[in-house]
Amino acid sequence: MSSCKYSLLLLGGIGISNVGAWVYLIALNLIILNETGSPLAIAILYILGPAATIFSNVCAGSFIDRVNTRQLMMRLDFIRACCIVLIPFLPSIIYVYILAFIINIGSAIFEPTSMVYMTKLIPEKDRQRFNALRSFINSCGTLLGPAIAGILFWLGTPYTAIYVNAAALFFSVMIIMLLPNVDSTSNGNERMKFSWELVKKDFGVVFDFSRDYPFVTKIYLLFCGTTIFMTAIDSLEAAFAKGVLSITDTHYGFLLSIFGTGIILGSIINSVFSKQLAVNLLIGFGTVFTSIGYLLFYSSTGYQSASMGAFLIGLALTFSNTGYLTFYQKNIPLKMMGRFISIFGVIEAFLIVALTILIGLASEIFSIRPVGLISSFAFFLLGVAALMAVSGAKWKDYFRADITS
Repeated sequence: MSSCKYSLLLLGGIGISNVGAWVYLIALNLIILNETGSPLAIAILYILGPAATIFSNVCAGSFIDRVNTRQLMMRLDFIRACCIVLIPFLPSIIYVYILAFIINIGSAIFEPTSMVYMTKLIPEKDRQRFNALRSFINSCGTLLGPAIAGILFWLGTPYTAIYVNAAALFFSVMIIMLLPNVDSTSNGNERMKFSWELVKKDFGVVFDFSRDYPFVTKIYLLFCGTTIFMTAIDSLEAAFAKGVLSITDTHYGFLLSIFGTGIILGSIINSVFSKQLAVNLLIGFGTVFTSIGYLLFYSSTGYQSASMGAFLIGLALTFSNTGYLTFYQKNIPLKMMGRFISIFGVIEAFLIVALTILIGLASEIFSIRPVGLISSFAFFLLGVAALMAVSGAKWKDYFRADITS
């Protein structure tokens, strides 16, 4: 099977998994809301994701870099599918939280594992286009997932949607089985010696790389900062749209569709012009215009102006994500990519929880619009920092340097 066919197969698996994840998230939200009727219960569900990342990714990278990534992906999908199947049979909500936490641990480990596998599978010259197509597939999942969930709720119950998600993960296992094994060697001795001493040693390896290549670390931290700000600011999105702008549920659904349309258009532009678009410009201008989209959104006075902001966020986000992913796939060594992503992922998760709580409390004390605008302006300053960081000649030296061996 050719490299192109493998890429399409991998993208198909990503798409199915992404749609299933949306169906699962919406269904679980409804199940918990029906059981408790408490918004706090839903908030706890959203905290489980970063909490699982903090719990697992301290040592997950050490494990990922020493095992067969394809087999690990298959096992994680299988375990998550089995856990999801058990949800309808649980006797109380506390068990749902425990199982959801385990599922989130699997997802937290799967993300860096899949990134390492993708980087090994996709040739370097094709990665920018693949990352753009990946954004396109994910955006299609954003649009299709809620729609499919709605149809399933109409045909059955939220538990029906839960079963469909489990089936999607089982199908993902079968797709991964068709993909090649990219790990030519497997160091069994290192796996046998896996211990906290090894984890501490790996922290030192990541620290040494970060010290030796500060520019690469700086760009990756800007990527983490983008994720942190977007996640925290997004926590106000629904409350602002419905509470401040008084947008109906129907129009709020259209607003999400407009955001998804921006992602799709941006992904198409990125994939078609992947050879012409410079990675540094994707990172710099993509981050700046994403933050401008948030400023437009939180300064809007009605549905139309909010739609412009949502569209710009989706459009610009694909450019920044494609740039960041292509940059760190090029510049972070494959042999330590799992450890690098996992360790920085723990820091990112801590900051996501802290900033989300801070923004949430601030919106309760003051009001949503000024908090959203101040947060968006802080994000804009981060975007300006990213543009300045990638605009110098030093960026070109790092991009052309082959430090991925």
